[in-house]
Amino acid sequence: MTDRYLSVDQVAELLGTTARFPRRLIEERRIRYVKVGRHVRIPESAVAEFIASRTVEPIRFRRAGLRRVA
Repeated sequence: MTDRYLSVDQVAELLGTTARFPRRLIEERRIRYVKVGRHVRIPESAVAEFIASRTVEPIRFRRAGLRRVA
């Protein structure tokens, strides 16, 4: 159990959003979370997974002819 558990406010600060956004992610079950009594905690690894799964890589083009590179 080496994962750090974050509150909704901490996740919001980490993502640069209001607390409403992580609460919506929890409500829609788009992120893993743990209920500790009446408190909700989000594992730090779940936040990293969420960010990684939604990261969009830029499209690279070749100079000659501007074709996409796979």
